[in-house]
Amino acid sequence: MFKKKPDKFSLYLVDFAKHLHETADYFFHFKVKDSDTLQQFSDTIKKHESIADDKVHEIIKDLNQAFITPIEREDILQLVNNLDDIMDGMEDFSSRMDIYNIISSDDYIDQFTNYILKCSKEILTSMELIANYQLKDVEEHAIRIKDYESNCDELYRESLRNLFQKEKDAIKVIQYKEIYEILEEIADYCQNVASTLQSIIMKNA
Repeated sequence: MFKKKPDKFSLYLVDFAKHLHETADYFFHFKVKDSDTLQQFSDTIKKHESIADDKVHEIIKDLNQAFITPIEREDILQLVNNLDDIMDGMEDFSSRMDIYNIISSDDYIDQFTNYILKCSKEILTSMELIANYQLKDVEEHAIRIKDYESNCDELYRESLRNLFQKEKDAIKVIQYKEIYEILEEIADYCQNVASTLQSIIMKNA
């Protein structure tokens, strides 16, 4: 299925996954302390998302012109769109934080973003395995991503339960509910990557 030398589309996917992982690392580790750092956080994530958009356009352009691809072009396009969805989700989160002027994290946000970072690491490893002709070894990483997403489902329910029981300010309930929903959606986007990877594995078994 693969040439001995990594195909350029495999390298495109690795490059995109590296950018995703770097963004997720910043997403988790950067700590907002005040309005200025909130603005910095939002602007930085937006910049990373814009770079990702450029990568998507470049890949699609080359994909349309390619005669032979390492895996089906539809699968490459699906992976690219899956990765872009995660980037868009992180940008959506940072934008909402900025709009609502939420200048501090909480334990639920920290746990969500940690799981998203863990997913991004598994995604990067998967793309590197594909580029190195080791498609059969991707399955365990896809399973881990789905496990992390399952943890986020539980975390989402717990976060809403805590929010509705303890928060008395109706505006904050609305804001944090939306924030948690966006984070849970990002985890769903990560799961979509895992499902696409598993589909590719089955097609090329």
